[in-house]
Amino acid sequence: MALGRIWRHLEGRKRRREAARRLYLAAVRQARDPTLYTEGGVADTLDGRFDLIVLHVVPLMRRLRRCDEAGRQLSQAVFDVMFDDMDQSLREMGVGDLRVGKRVKQMARAFYGRAQAYDQAFDQAPGADRRRSIAEALERNVFNNAPPPAARLQAMAGYVEMLVDALDGQSEAALLAGEIVLPPVPPLTPAAPAEEGE
Repeated sequence: MALGRIWRHLEGRKRRREAARRLYLAAVRQARDPTLYTEGGVADTLDGRFDLIVLHVVPLMRRLRRCDEAGRQLSQAVFDVMFDDMDQSLREMGVGDLRVGKRVKQMARAFYGRAQAYDQAFDQAPGADRRRSIAEALERNVFNNAPPPAARLQAMAGYVEMLVDALDGQSEAALLAGEIVLPPVPPLTPAAPAEEGE
């Protein structure tokens, strides 16, 4: 009997890990959309890529935490998968074993700081105040207080708001199974105003 419980527990962990991996990879694919760099103004650097992954993983984990206990466990599994990936990526880049642990801890601290700022912005009621809070969080974290022009920053904030709303509307059952549908990244360069007479 005890062996059966252990087996079911291990099978459950394996399924949760696989679901977390699928969700994380979907977030990473979205974070690698070239539009976020070319039009959104995010630096195509290691730091910029990390910040965009965080920006997509945080609202995903927030949505999972709003599910039942299974969702909270899956949220933790997504975090674990992410930092296993960060660890592996650093090693593949040639970072020595002694430095990897230190770098991963720094990244985890950065993740928690950003997550707190984003969650505070996301938890506001939809509208101008939430959009402004998201833009301020992006300015501090993604753009390191050197943001792109205001219209482009607002376009990025609008995309993030759309992402949060899309995740909030996802089926709980689908998410727990590792299935997710993310909205396409829209154009982030504001259209030029039409000239008079056109």
